[in-house]
Amino acid sequence: MMPMVRHSHHVTHSPKWRPVSVLDEWVAKEARPISLRQLMVFGRTLAESRLISSANYVRTELPTRIAHRIRDMQQLPYVVVTNPHVNEVYDLYYTAFDTFRKVKEIKTLEDNDRFCKTIRSMLKAHLTVIPKLAMGILESNGLMDSAELDKFMNTILRSRISRRVIAEQHLALTETFHAPWFSPGAKLSESEFIGAVFLKCVAKDVVTRCGNAVREILQRAYGPDVALPEIRIDGHLDANFPYILSHLEYIIGELLRNSVQAVAEQHQRRRDKDPTYSHKPPPPIEVTICESQQHVIIRISDQGGGIPRESLPYLWSFSKGPASGKILANLGKVPKMAATMQELQLEEDDDHHHNNRERDDDDDDDGHENRSTSVEGGEIGRDVNSSLASLSSRPPNLRLGMGLPLSRVYAEYWAGSLALHSLEGYGVDAFLQISKLGNKNEQLTTRATMDAV
Repeated sequence: MMPMVRHSHHVTHSPKWRPVSVLDEWVAKEARPISLRQLMVFGRTLAESRLISSANYVRTELPTRIAHRIRDMQQLPYVVVTNPHVNEVYDLYYTAFDTFRKVKEIKTLEDNDRFCKTIRSMLKAHLTVIPKLAMGILESNGLMDSAELDKFMNTILRSRISRRVIAEQHLALTETFHAPWFSPGAKLSESEFIGAVFLKCVAKDVVTRCGNAVREILQRAYGPDVALPEIRIDGHLDANFPYILSHLEYIIGELLRNSVQAVAEQHQRRRDKDPTYSHKPPPPIEVTICESQQHVIIRISDQGGGIPRESLPYLWSFSKGPASGKILANLGKVPKMAATMQELQLEEDDDHHHNNRERDDDDDDDGHENRSTSVEGGEIGRDVNSSLASLSSRPPNLRLGMGLPLSRVYAEYWAGSLALHSLEGYGVDAFLQISKLGNKNEQLTTRATMDAV
């Protein structure tokens, strides 16, 4: 257990550091992992009793999962825990833990509506967690082994996704239950969402939509004259699977953004050197979709010159080595970040951002589900306010060093994988593997690390 300091002239401590007995009680409980299939089956025939039992699952599951992460934070070296950013995250977690553990059993729809209000306010309060944690981790470089820091960050982010999935799934089911078109017990069709789970994610549609959004963001950033590569899709174009659409859009959006940006910048450098090159279009990005019985694999290949050798060791790491100073400065410009970082933008980009049809997200994360089940066309995501919304609209020059590590956390969360192969001087191949059946449990660290030995 970390040492407790009561009196210090330079660090102010919240009294929340000290009592551990209540926490011990909750840390002793196991988190109960869920699968996409369970989320689907549970929400498919929604009735009042199901909604109430969903509320009580969330009511006991959230404080259990938060308690394990608080205990993990208590195991960090004292010098890391007292970092102002990590300390703020600790306080946010403790407040959430204290709030949820005191919620009485949900027995009526009115109880549930009050509970949903609490969930929404907590989701909103926690939008600052990712940038604060990232800054705390970067500032702790050298105070703790970077592999240990990464392990801590991966655990806490995976757990954060898990809590937001179950919280927002419940908000979405509640929203559905109260919707004027809903009749209790009615089955939903294949082309719809059950809560936050989209029953039929068509890989090709998601790639097309993310590609259009990425091109639009980069066109706006680089100006109308920039030559952007075409995105070509081939392979099994009908491949589909149940998934949380915003998770998939985040990963594919980040991978395509990296590729399009690398190719466009490489092409511009060549044009600057050799004016005759300006007549040539930049080489296309090839996306191949491959479906097997158990998996769908999406390969994204670009000719953007590959990843510089000195960056390779830090690709999947949150503690960025030599680049950490620059990234820390960039993170300072990001006040809030949803689970998928869709709110990343510089403040001066705010007006443009809100006028932009493609990403009309608001900083208000109150969890309302404005769902449109259309997966065609150029709209990314279906939900104006959900913190599980999709693609980040941050400017290309605001690099945060989190796109790849966070994409991998998302990919592995539902038992998939993400790998990158860089051919220096030529380009990059990214391989995203998705479990097709939706029956793989979320990959959680269900216990506090201390207890997981």
